[in-house]
Amino acid sequence: MNEDPGSTNGPTHRSWWDRLGHMFSGEPRNRDELIEELRTAQANGLLSNDTLTMVEGAIKVTELSVDDVMVPRAQIVSLPVDAPLAEIMAAVVESGHSRFPVHGEDKDEVLGILLAKDLLKYFGQSECGDVRALLRPAVLIPESMRLNVLLAEFRLTRNHMALVVDEYGGVAGLITIEDVLEQIVGEIDDEHDDEEDPILATQLDEGVFAVSALTPIADFNEVAGAHFSDEEFDTIGGMITSEFGHLPSVGEEITMGDFVFRVTEADDRRVLHFHVTRVSGHGGASNGA
Repeated sequence: MNEDPGSTNGPTHRSWWDRLGHMFSGEPRNRDELIEELRTAQANGLLSNDTLTMVEGAIKVTELSVDDVMVPRAQIVSLPVDAPLAEIMAAVVESGHSRFPVHGEDKDEVLGILLAKDLLKYFGQSECGDVRALLRPAVLIPESMRLNVLLAEFRLTRNHMALVVDEYGGVAGLITIEDVLEQIVGEIDDEHDDEEDPILATQLDEGVFAVSALTPIADFNEVAGAHFSDEEFDTIGGMITSEFGHLPSVGEEITMGDFVFRVTEADDRRVLHFHVTRVSGHGGASNGA
């Protein structure tokens, strides 16, 4: 006898997949309804918090344009083509970047892109010629380009960086494939990022704490004298978001054990920070605005 593949996971599983199938059945649906379905799936345990975050990020990417996330012109590390090689090398080492726009008389005259690895090979040669020979073509894109379109172009052309130009042809900023991917998966740290461990949980007063959503539950327990289990969730943000059953907004609060967790910072994909107060004599959980 044929068995319904969804039956082994109970009515909740079938119900959600039924709704998902209904969602793609051709009937009009807007973005908010789609996200609500995904958050319901997360609350029912069908999606992890990380997966939900990435899916919402992928949806968000289709609505953002290059000028929403680009590095502005003032923060670009660019190199003058006629600078001495020692000066160019010093700038490359100090910045820690791997790709650099190279310009002529002014920064709007972009001649190409210099890769740090090409520069290293260049210095290994017995005779050093003109740095212009090392430049790769620069990719120029408009500020209004959608991020999902840019990501597709990055994948197709295997480029990792593009210069953003304004309506007058001047350089307005710079964007990398990492900048786009971070909109989907969150911040990507590398070896050049600040390696100092951030302070995740701080006691502000007796029984009052400022807590990052990234704080490991074990660390919060140590700082606040709590006894929350970390068997199911690793971080305070994951535990509290699950307890809400939805992505809470700033100002919403919930009580767990002897603590009231109030959301103090959040975006449209995740909770970022909590204000936590110990309230003796409370048990269980309740939520409200």
